Amino acid sequence: MEIQTLVDEPVVIALAVLVLGLVVGYVVGRLNEELLRAAEVPEAVEGTPFERTAQSLGTSTVKIVARLSSWFIYGIALLTAIHIAQLLPTEAFWETIWTFVPQVFVAVLVVLVGFVVADKAELAVSEYLRGVKLPEVSIIPRVVKYSVLFVAFLIALAQINVAVLPLLILLTVYTTGLVLVGAFAFKDFLVSSAVGIYLLLNQPYGIGDRVEIGDHAGIVQEVDLFVTKIESDSREHVIPNRVVFEDGFVRIRD
Repeated sequence: MEIQTLVDEPVVIALAVLVLGLVVGYVVGRLNEELLRAAEVPEAVEGTPFERTAQSLGTSTVKIVARLSSWFIYGIALLTAIHIAQLLPTEAFWETIWTFVPQVFVAVLVVLVGFVVADKAELAVSEYLRGVKLPEVSIIPRVVKYSVLFVAFLIALAQINVAVLPLLILLTVYTTGLVLVGAFAFKDFLVSSAVGIYLLLNQPYGIGDRVEIGDHAGIVQEVDLFVTKIESDSREHVIPNRVVFEDGFVRIRD
């Protein structure tokens, strides 16, 4: 009878649930890690800034995702044990759990997706602007990345009912400042892109034409949104389109 009474004690049952949750969480985490590796996720994220950051901390993207699933189960087990041990009022406890836990899960998911999207956006913008020979352009991919991360964290905080009005105000100020500073700092970039649109739409010269732009003369190899590439004597000259606007060009007819 005494043994049965001991087993029925809420604290003992709560400890058993907690231990079981720790075991299940560990097993699920290892299983998820193996599944992610089987799906070749490590190869997919290899070389991304998020993966490099994780590796500098002695872990990896796959391990972080796997551990999140374990931590989620650990949290559920802990909260269930607290409930069984009657450390909190039952009705208020479960109302809080069913409201807050899904919100935390969504918030974490939003942050993870935000990191992935930010990395991909940075790489895509860097690749797109690779041929632009303007010093100011190198900062644009980084600005895109942190802008995406800021929005992701904003959405995540809103999911867990954190007051985001100050952050929204900060986002407005940040966006306004970015537009004003960007308009001044990237005026050459903006002029080049505007001239590039004109050149692409009207095509005053095209690939294969012999032209003279400023101090350079040669055969046009490529015209894109930001630069014109001409080749002369085995040398390729990459000319910002703003130079076309400022110095004009001469099309040489054979």
